[in-house]
Amino acid sequence: MKGQTQSIKHLNTAGFTLIELMVVMVIIGLLAAAVAPKIFGRVDKARQQDAHAQIELLGQALDLYRLEKHKYPTTDEGLEAIRPYLKKDLPKDPWGNGYVYQSPGREERSYDLISYGADNTEGGEENDKDIVSWKNFE
Repeated sequence: MKGQTQSIKHLNTAGFTLIELMVVMVIIGLLAAAVAPKIFGRVDKARQQDAHAQIELLGQALDLYRLEKHKYPTTDEGLEAIRPYLKKDLPKDPWGNGYVYQSPGREERSYDLISYGADNTEGGEENDKDIVSWKNFE
């Protein structure tokens, strides 16, 4: 009998109590709530930077096309015309939408190359901000 009592006492002291586990879960939840918005904000910024880099690369391919053909592709020809100048397939923007190409561009630019951002509509702020070929990304 004495041996059974000692083994029961030994079993009761091993492990964590339910309250201890709940306290740990609450602390983890609070840390996740504090860190998650910062991480997701950086993801949005990274997508915008990726779109700007892709627009720069597409612009270089457009310039190669112009050097060979002595003109930029028309809006009707679109970005499909520069496919031979790309190492990979024509990319979509980071939100899965096609880039918008217009030639001639507005305000006497040779062409305009645009990603309309997460909402895929003209204009917008923050994550919905348009990424364009004629402005540097901030």
